[in-house]
Amino acid sequence: MLANNKGKPEATILQVRSITYATAFAIMLGWLLWVGQPVLLPVIAALISVYILSAAANAMERVPMLGQFPGWVRRTIVLIAFALGVSLLFVLVINNLAQVATALIRYEENLYALATRAVGLLGVEDEPTWANLRRVTLDELDMRAWITPALLSLRSFGVTLFLVVLYAAFFMAERGVMAQKLVLAMGGEIQGQKALEILDRINDRIGGYLFVKTVVNIILGGMSFVIMLVLGIEFALFWAVLIAFLNYIPYIGSLIGVIFPVLLSLAQFGTIWMASVVLVTLTSAQVFVAGYLEPRMMGRAFNLSPFVVLLALAFWSTLWGLAGAILAVPLTASAVIMLNEMKATRPFAIMLSASGRI
Repeated sequence: MLANNKGKPEATILQVRSITYATAFAIMLGWLLWVGQPVLLPVIAALISVYILSAAANAMERVPMLGQFPGWVRRTIVLIAFALGVSLLFVLVINNLAQVATALIRYEENLYALATRAVGLLGVEDEPTWANLRRVTLDELDMRAWITPALLSLRSFGVTLFLVVLYAAFFMAERGVMAQKLVLAMGGEIQGQKALEILDRINDRIGGYLFVKTVVNIILGGMSFVIMLVLGIEFALFWAVLIAFLNYIPYIGSLIGVIFPVLLSLAQFGTIWMASVVLVTLTSAQVFVAGYLEPRMMGRAFNLSPFVVLLALAFWSTLWGLAGAILAVPLTASAVIMLNEMKATRPFAIMLSASGRI
């Protein structure tokens, strides 16, 4: 009896100590992620890109002509295509942002007519002129104060894209010897093989999710481009790329992307009816892709609770902003798989998953 009573306080002390260590480790890890954002962000983005590139290289095996090439040739092809795509994306962003800023000046008459009708519907007797509206809105903005931060953000964006491509090239080059290095680092064949099995599961799950998500985003971007082209929306390609890119953010990303072409159509045409048509058609494409196409293509690659996805989205976007929101799902899914491999943390992995099966 005395031995049992003595063992209970010791077990309680051990539990408290474990919780304290785990809390301290979580705080330290969060601080390191916050401070190390400039270094860690391009590295993790490059790792995520390697998943997509590797899945694309493996998918090329089913193509009649490309399937005859060795693996390193297919990986080189997708890496070159990735570098060209990133470069074109940066050029597209720079050019279209300048063109959108210029187009807003041409839309002043439409904005004036829209503001006049809106004031009339509100029943205001003394309708303000466009000069008055502009004086209290646009003229109050200090554009010089906006230009320098915008240029710095674009330069930082370009540097990050360059580092992502560079790191992805090195990761692809070392992919073949990574397994041997991991076995040696774990200090034994058994431990190394177990670590490789965990990595294979992460690679299959995350690689499959990202590859399917990329294909879905391309389809969504193509549908959005056709819709905006038919409706006569300017800069349709830019908005379609933006919608496809933001669709990596779960639930809210693509809807945020829709807001920009809707606002532009409001300024371009000066009618709420046309903006409503753009909103309805683009949202219909979103609903079709998110409600029908994506669930059938995704399968079990996406096995996280919706509430966990929202928490991950809030956590990573707080740490790393837009980039963190895009990387939230693959990072969280990787963490869940690793938690499932340890007996002590397996219950947490089960609770974080969507179906309880990982």
